[in-house]
Amino acid sequence: MMHKLLVTGASGFLGWHLCQLANLDWEVYGTYLTHAVEIPNTKLQKVNLTNFQELKQIFNEIQPAAVIHTAAQSQPNYCQNHPEESYATNVIVSQNIADLCADASIPCVFTSTDLVFDGLNPPYRETDPVCPVNRYGEQKVMAEVGMLERYPMTAVCRMPLMFGAATPTATSFIQPFIKTLQEGKELKLFLDEFRTPVSATTAAKGLLLALEKVQGIIHLGGQERISRYDFGCLLVEIFQLPTTGLKACRQQDVKMAAPRPRDVSLDSSKAFALGYQPLSLRAELEKLV
Repeated sequence: MMHKLLVTGASGFLGWHLCQLANLDWEVYGTYLTHAVEIPNTKLQKVNLTNFQELKQIFNEIQPAAVIHTAAQSQPNYCQNHPEESYATNVIVSQNIADLCADASIPCVFTSTDLVFDGLNPPYRETDPVCPVNRYGEQKVMAEVGMLERYPMTAVCRMPLMFGAATPTATSFIQPFIKTLQEGKELKLFLDEFRTPVSATTAAKGLLLALEKVQGIIHLGGQERISRYDFGCLLVEIFQLPTTGLKACRQQDVKMAAPRPRDVSLDSSKAFALGYQPLSLRAELEKLV
């Protein structure tokens, strides 16, 4: 008999990919709020996680053996402009989930972000001090601290930039990039913003690994540090897109509500030692063609 896994945010980009992979080994239950979605071998329920009674009820009904919490308000600009609403989702919900997992003594995995860092001293290890430059990063730090205080057994997974195939209810950043270039429009990408991206499938494998092997903080970044612009060049080459629209720019050229750190590359050697194996970006993108 398979054990029950509860995945919050199953209709999100990462949540959807995670459910697809997890249902090979688990009886998967997923929550969504606004975007109803069907995932094979996954039982989905509409739950407002910010309503503690609804959240507690789902725990009581399902009685999961483990929880992976991917639900979040993850757009930095949105969080910057809607601090109270995003705080309720990103911080309060996360802390409540840690409490409920602690009560049941079950494994709890939380998806945090590389944006907990200020981008001035990369690559970042798990032990490096956090110093977020935007509200989203601040909220994720508060969630990390709050969850580990309530339940030290929580696996806090700091996620990098993620890409992959579009899901029925979500896209990654590459879909609009591809569409823009195919339409012959201009696509400006930062020369001076660096990340360590992974595919959503790789990220999902990392979360399932963390569920088994991690307590405390772990980084699930990729093997390669790359700028947005260089990632765009790779995308153009592999998907054979028109090159004319791709233009390099700098962070200072684009006005955004949320400040962006320059280089939040993650050092994920701790995860690699546990068996986390991101492919090269080229190999990941070739799989998507």
